[in-house]
Amino acid sequence: MTSVRSVFFDVCRGSGLTTWFGTPGSTELRMLRDWPDFAPARPVTGTPVTLSDAELLTMAVMSALLGFRSERRWLRYVNAHLAGMFPRRIGQSGYNKRLRKSFFLLIRVIRMRAMDTSLWSDDVWVVDSTPVQCGCSRETVKRSDAAGWAEYGYCASHSRYFWGLRLHLVCTLHGLPVLFALAGAKADEREVLLGMLEAARDVAGAHPGQTLIGDKNYFGRDFEADLTGRDLVLLRPVRKGEAKRSGQQLLKPLRQVIESVNWTLKGQLDLEQHGGRTPEGILARVLARILALTAAIWHNDKTSQDVKRSLIAYDH
Repeated sequence: MTSVRSVFFDVCRGSGLTTWFGTPGSTELRMLRDWPDFAPARPVTGTPVTLSDAELLTMAVMSALLGFRSERRWLRYVNAHLAGMFPRRIGQSGYNKRLRKSFFLLIRVIRMRAMDTSLWSDDVWVVDSTPVQCGCSRETVKRSDAAGWAEYGYCASHSRYFWGLRLHLVCTLHGLPVLFALAGAKADEREVLLGMLEAARDVAGAHPGQTLIGDKNYFGRDFEADLTGRDLVLLRPVRKGEAKRSGQQLLKPLRQVIESVNWTLKGQLDLEQHGGRTPEGILARVLARILALTAAIWHNDKTSQDVKRSLIAYDH
C-alpha cells in the first residue's frame, strides 16, 4: 500500500496546493496568482506569515484524514513526525486563527479539486442533510457562541434529538461534493437546496438536464416548479396519496449513496467530533473535512482507483 506520506505529497503537489515541501519561501498556492482576492486579507506592512496558505490547508486536510480531533495533538504530531514536510512551525493559537480566516480559500480549493475530476460531469446528483452536533449539555447550549445559528432538531434517520446544525450536501454518485451548506437544525431542506442552487448558478447552469435524487422531504408544487425552471429533474419517493412517479425503481440502490457519503464524513472523518466552539471554527473544521474527502476522491480518480471514495490509502 502506498505510504500515507507519499500519498499526501502527491495529492498536495498534483492539486496545485504546493510546489514543493520543505523549501522555505517556495510553498505557495499557485491558484492565488490567478485569484488573489481569495487569499486571506493581510496588512501590507504586516509580519510575513511563518506558514504559507498551502501548508496550512495541507495540514488541515491531513489532520482530518489521519483522525486528529485536537489541534494541539495534531501540531505535536507534526513537530515530532512530519518536521521534514513542514519545517516551518506554528503554534495552536496561530493555526486556529489562520484556519478560521481561510474558509473562502477552503471553498475555492474544494471547487477546483472537484472540477478537476472526471466525476464532475456526472449527470446524476444526490441530495440530503445530516446532523452536525455542536453540544450535548444544556449549559453548552446557553453559553455557546454558536447559539442562534445552532438549534435543537430531530434526526428521523437515527431517531434522536440533537443541538447543532445540518450539513446539506449535493454530491455525485461517487460521493464527490458538488454543493454544500451548513444551516440550523430546523432549516427547511427545500429552502436550503434552492439557496445553494441560487448561490451556485454557474454549477447548475453547466449541468442542464441534471437528475437530482432526494428523499420524501423534497416535495411541493412550487419547489418542483423551481427545479424545473433550473432545468433539473427531481427523482424522489412517492408520498402518501400521490400518483406513481417515473424512475421509482432506481431510488433504492441510488438513495443509499448519500447515506454512505454521510457515513464516510462521520465515521472516517469525524464530522460530528469537529471540536468547533464558534461559528467560524465550526465552519472551518467542517470545510476541512469536505476538502479532505474531495482531495482523496481527486487523487483516486487521477490514479484510476476502482472505488473513488475509498480512504484506505490515507487511513491511520
